[in-house]
Amino acid sequence: MALCMISECLLLTRESTLRRPETSRGRGEVTKSLTTQLNFKLSGMMFLQYAIWGAWLPLLYPYLKNHMNFSDGDIGNMFAVGAVGAILAPFIAGQVADRFFRTERFLGLSHLLGALVVWRLASIEPGEGAVNSFLVYSLIYSLIYSPTLSLTNSLCFHHIPDRDRDFGKVRVWGTVGWIFAGILIGQHLLINYAGGDAENALSPEVYAGYADAFRLSALIGAAMGLYCFLLPETSPQSKAEDNAALAAFDEVKRQPLLTLFLLAVPISCIHQFYFVHTAGFLGKVQEKLNAEEFASSINTIFGIGGGGLMTVGQISEILVLALIPFLAAKLSRKNLLLIGLIAYALRMAIFAYAPALLGAGAMPVIILGVALHGLCFGCFIFVAFMIVDEECRSDIRASAQSLFNLVIVSIGTIVGSKIATGVSNWANGDGVVAGEEWHAPFSRLFGVPMWASLVCILILLAMYPSGSRSNKTTELDTK
Repeated sequence: MALCMISECLLLTRESTLRRPETSRGRGEVTKSLTTQLNFKLSGMMFLQYAIWGAWLPLLYPYLKNHMNFSDGDIGNMFAVGAVGAILAPFIAGQVADRFFRTERFLGLSHLLGALVVWRLASIEPGEGAVNSFLVYSLIYSLIYSPTLSLTNSLCFHHIPDRDRDFGKVRVWGTVGWIFAGILIGQHLLINYAGGDAENALSPEVYAGYADAFRLSALIGAAMGLYCFLLPETSPQSKAEDNAALAAFDEVKRQPLLTLFLLAVPISCIHQFYFVHTAGFLGKVQEKLNAEEFASSINTIFGIGGGGLMTVGQISEILVLALIPFLAAKLSRKNLLLIGLIAYALRMAIFAYAPALLGAGAMPVIILGVALHGLCFGCFIFVAFMIVDEECRSDIRASAQSLFNLVIVSIGTIVGSKIATGVSNWANGDGVVAGEEWHAPFSRLFGVPMWASLVCILILLAMYPSGSRSNKTTELDTK
């Protein structure tokens, strides 16, 4: 979820904005270097932005299930309202940032207000009325926090001299922030609630301590709110009277954005299979392949609750984002997206069939599957946000970022969660055959997103335009 990311670059002229896409296409133009001061400011922004999210999101489901005693239906509603903010973001935050209000000020006020709301979530106790209270505050927080995700991207794109060269080195700090917050809360739980023993990770006391994740998030959010007022001034790009969000919708009708947005929903659904089911899958694999000692040693390092084996994927994400400037210089956007889709398919194939084919030797291959998360995120989702920025005219880029965030975070999350749950019920219920091996349900479960990934690969190959990027961005900016 920034984790993952100067004085001479504070106010880029319109001319430099027009040059940036040309340089990113490798036309040989020389751009200014990303200064140390600007790099530090933007990287710090990404670090805090995603540390806010990483502190509590990995713990949300077990906290609601095991401490708040919410039903699966209630928990599903919590995740659904968490996506509402992304639905409204293009029409609220994007319009404000593109037309009326300085982005850094909007971010600062949003994070200060969000810190108050998420702190309130930590104080809700189990019992009558808890479901409604948590639902209401989750909705409010979603409306406040979700728009900030795309706005940090648009602010970053506005100031960096070269999109391909500089965005990866800034955004990677978002992933570092996510991991840092997860390790911090994981170690806090291990030391203060589990008595220093990872074997106590499932105790009621530990689940109750998960509330501290919201408090940590609130503290980071308050720091982010103040920090935003130190960010470079980012004024609205246009005083035009048209609605920036509706103008962004018009941009989506043309290639390559049309194909990108068509792929965003199924890929987000496939992404949900990973986040919803991987933790349970890894737990079963550790049990059946006698790998508990290996997992315990990892949990000792990363803490309990949200770290562990899945942190391997986030570490690989850091490595991939660090390589993006080099990959973007050598490969077309289409090929980068293709690598991401292949990684999605391969990861699901490993989860589906490695236990059956490799038996006791499957664990290293499964860890490799987890590590593919870096390519999945870096080469598809990360690159997709770059494409959205370069293919839209400058005065609607914040709205376009929010619109893509809506598709891949909100719609994809809601639909993906429902599909992942439904497929799980089939894989572990109607599809079960008496006497089958323990890994058979996982073969059915992860086989579905594997085949879906292969279909997405075919769609990309057939529909996404080949060759170097066009001059559309520059032409649109000059209108």
